Amino acid sequence: MPIQNRHAGGSEKLFALILVNFHRGFSPVGKRKECEGTSPRHDGERVRGLSDCPEVKMVAARKIPTTTALLMTGTDPQSASSPNRNANAEGPGAAGPTMNDLAGGIPNGTDHGVVRLHDGDNVWMAAWALVAGETIGNLRIAGSAVPAGHKVAAQAIPAGELVIKFGQPIGKASCDIGVGEHVHSHNLVDAHQVDSDWRSLVGTAFSKSAPAKKPAVPAEKTFEGFVRPDGQVGTRNYVQILARVNCSATVCHHVAARFPPERLAEFPNVDGIAIGTHTTGCALRYAGQKQQMLGRVLKGYAGHANVGSCLTIGLGCEQTTPEYLSEHHQLVAISDPRSLPVTSPESESVSTTMLTMQAEGGTRATIDRAEKHLETMLEIANQNSRTTVPAHHLRLALECGGSDGHSGWTANPLVGAIADRMVAFGGAAVLSETTELIGAEHLLVARSRDESVAQRLMDKVDWWKKHVAMYGGEIDNNPSIGNKAGGLTTITEKSLGAVSKSGTGILDGVLDYADTVPKQGLYVMDSPGFDPSSVTGKVAGGCNLVLFTTGRGSCFGGKPVPVIKIASHSTLFHAMRDDMDWNAGQLLEGVAMEELADQLFEELLRFASGTQTASERLGLGDHEFVPWTVGPVL
Repeated sequence: MPIQNRHAGGSEKLFALILVNFHRGFSPVGKRKECEGTSPRHDGERVRGLSDCPEVKMVAARKIPTTTALLMTGTDPQSASSPNRNANAEGPGAAGPTMNDLAGGIPNGTDHGVVRLHDGDNVWMAAWALVAGETIGNLRIAGSAVPAGHKVAAQAIPAGELVIKFGQPIGKASCDIGVGEHVHSHNLVDAHQVDSDWRSLVGTAFSKSAPAKKPAVPAEKTFEGFVRPDGQVGTRNYVQILARVNCSATVCHHVAARFPPERLAEFPNVDGIAIGTHTTGCALRYAGQKQQMLGRVLKGYAGHANVGSCLTIGLGCEQTTPEYLSEHHQLVAISDPRSLPVTSPESESVSTTMLTMQAEGGTRATIDRAEKHLETMLEIANQNSRTTVPAHHLRLALECGGSDGHSGWTANPLVGAIADRMVAFGGAAVLSETTELIGAEHLLVARSRDESVAQRLMDKVDWWKKHVAMYGGEIDNNPSIGNKAGGLTTITEKSLGAVSKSGTGILDGVLDYADTVPKQGLYVMDSPGFDPSSVTGKVAGGCNLVLFTTGRGSCFGGKPVPVIKIASHSTLFHAMRDDMDWNAGQLLEGVAMEELADQLFEELLRFASGTQTASERLGLGDHEFVPWTVGPVL
């Protein structure tokens, strides 16, 4: 049955994503409740047991001076330095984090050892590195140390029994697991099976028992953007150079090198030159799937709202010729950038200046000719200026990379809260990385607008399982070495955390790779879990801002679209301060989800209005253009 409600809160029964249950389960808002028969804690006292106060989902492990918990190194918190709490201070010299006030109202100076994400979980999360033999409340860490962000058994789990996190199974115990033992790859295996009765789940996240809840957002928000003739609004104003084939890739970079920063300074309204080169464009079936996917990406970038003018360069004998792009993708070649036609909002065609190396007389002649064109294109793009526009012109790409055990309960649900707000404003948000939805696909089915949307999603899931199996692999191969070092064990666990980036609203549609993203709603775009390919597809679809969460640390940039990198914990935020834009670790330090989401939303409007992100300040993004294509190299 089609769902009429535009936005909705989650269902406890279906977990309805971490954004809901995690922050129902423990919230940094308000004072901690004292259980009957217990007295307030005093310095030096061992705190009461985990089972003594079921309302409280955080348990203080021990009393120490205000310190940082070294989550990445595993250093004992008692040996750490004592920083202040300026969590989003600018610059690499900003002070480090604390782990105080995790549940709100817990006295300063008290750190916390374990986190229970859901009442039904039989594993809890290590807020910092836990030492074998130490006691946290009534829980004794048994066997070996538990690194920060990893799982510890809260009860005995016999071999073959389900391991529960987020209120959902993340796998089965491969051997008997004792209370207090580290739960990871040595005793946990993936066991996810796609539900054959998934149709019965469609729309159930928005039942009468869990009525729709519209995000609490102000009536109007704005940013300063570039309004294009076709009605799109950009957050940046780049001149784009695109290679039609790998054979012209080096020439594209040489052309851009003719415009060093001092020359670009003559065009103050232009953010720079974005370069898109790739590994294909030839040795493929003409108009086949592989070429169609590449063509969609090239058109999407050439006509992107963040691109003031575009130059494409090819060799001449490749499959991806100007004629092919015009016939199959309405990407029309013009010989002079001054003759660029005015495009109406109704038009599906995109015009771009095209050069062909064989026709120009080779490498040097092409570079010289391209330089002249680019000078003109910069002059044209520089005529654009920012103007105040409503926030609904934003289309958010939701991405995670280098995820860890914290990502699924800090940074990802924070991004989900932003996605809910953006869709409420009338904008769009796009989730992708289909392989990292498998294991949580039932949650998106439950939020699908109707059965046709759910069917599209399940068709993509089925395709990926068969595609990976063709090469002797399985979806559970997805979690990387870094993911596992950070505490993620199975693809199901990773997916349950990743899907929370989508918030709690209705899933409006499922898009093919690099398809145009509608102006409003929440969508899934089919893509692999490889960050550069995933982001490239969403940018080609029209996303003009990227929210990128990371727990291990990512140094990704994505010209021509700004990438906002969000650290899942404070230690990462300060350890890689030059690369991080926002610290979701504040959720572990007493800042409420709603408060932090409001702050981040205001910050993303500033980024959309021209404030440089960390990756932009570092000059990243010229080599992360990686179109995903499916098909043989012939």
